Amino acid sequence: MKRLFAAIISLSVLAPAAKAQNDAAAAPQKAPIALTGGTIHTGTGQVIENGTLIFDKGKITYVGAATTSFPAGTETVSVVGKHVYPGLISPANQLGLVEIASVRATNDQQEVGDYTPNVRALIAYNTDSEVIPTVRGNGVLITQATPVGGVVSGMSSVMQLDGWNWEDAVLKKDDGVHLNWIGYFRRSFDGTGVSTVKNDKKDEQLHELDQLFNDAIAYAQSTPATVNMKLEAMKGLFDGSKNLYVSADYGKEIIEAVKFAKGKGVKKIVIIGGEESLLAADFLKENQVPVIVNTTHRLPNRTDDDTDLPYKLPYLLQKKGVLVGLGYIGLHWRTRNLPFLAGTVGGHGLTPEQALQLVTLNNARILGIDSYVGTLEKGKHATIVVSAGDLLDMRTAKVEKAYIQGKSVNLDDKQKKLYRTFSEKYGR
Repeated sequence: MKRLFAAIISLSVLAPAAKAQNDAAAAPQKAPIALTGGTIHTGTGQVIENGTLIFDKGKITYVGAATTSFPAGTETVSVVGKHVYPGLISPANQLGLVEIASVRATNDQQEVGDYTPNVRALIAYNTDSEVIPTVRGNGVLITQATPVGGVVSGMSSVMQLDGWNWEDAVLKKDDGVHLNWIGYFRRSFDGTGVSTVKNDKKDEQLHELDQLFNDAIAYAQSTPATVNMKLEAMKGLFDGSKNLYVSADYGKEIIEAVKFAKGKGVKKIVIIGGEESLLAADFLKENQVPVIVNTTHRLPNRTDDDTDLPYKLPYLLQKKGVLVGLGYIGLHWRTRNLPFLAGTVGGHGLTPEQALQLVTLNNARILGIDSYVGTLEKGKHATIVVSAGDLLDMRTAKVEKAYIQGKSVNLDDKQKKLYRTFSEKYGR
């Protein structure tokens, strides 16, 4: 009797959890699909009115003017009056690594230690996260799962927002190592707010970082009998197979970080955050270092800066010749608002198509995935968003269809389900 009672209790606990699970991952594309009659924003700057986009087996086979020449068995989908975009790409955030920020057991974004280049965000990525569907509902179909903490946080991986597990979802594994640059100041949270304090350990930390890179260089140039996981993870920095992502905001620190990495023979460097990157724009252009700008919905750091400087920053950097991407860095659930960041930037110097490129083609180039995604071109992945209105305008954006490598993605999510539940309850 006790066993039966225990079994009943267990089932009563598990039932709500099972009901709360996300819908199954999308099935592979079975037949060619043609999206016809819509306005196609290719991500290259080109806009095709009344265009047609055809994809088969997960790849785009045609994009261009309206056509009636379809492969046998093609499913035609009318998107007349709608807009077709490449899937948006969200870099440098913890989507899939954090579920509820205030619940420690659901956080898997950081490991113990200051120097952990061997930590892989890839294997911690949770495809069952209930946050993921809420993000792709706004057109974000690709994310860069990124570890945080310490000085060298670990390796990120580029993930598609659909799949049964991380093996299904991964687009580019271990794409780069993340370094939080050791600055003259550090930001501290004391429970009441954020304050900036002097970093008294800067010299000591720089010495440790210098030693780590020297060890990694020596390791990469030798054939060690025993594998060192930390140094093995850094080998790709010196042959160009991995990016070094450096989180730095102040102008002087950005220059210092790039000089350090260049001096160690790092081939590909990316600045993340870059609040004062405009002060180092000429240096960044000269060294061909791109910047992933953090959320622009903020006030400037300096009291004598223009109030709208954060909104204009991507335009001003691009005008200087710097490759610029845009992200909601670190904030996993807020990354759903990425298209609207691009939309407001588009009102401060950039054209709408240039603003779109910040979160499609430019981010793809920076992450090294532009041969697969970022634009709607023949041969690339059919990772596509269909919106009833302008995807970058929060007033009109309404994503109605999404495809990841040709797979039709379910756009339902927990928030929509709750809305339906309580609308029914209260008769609205």
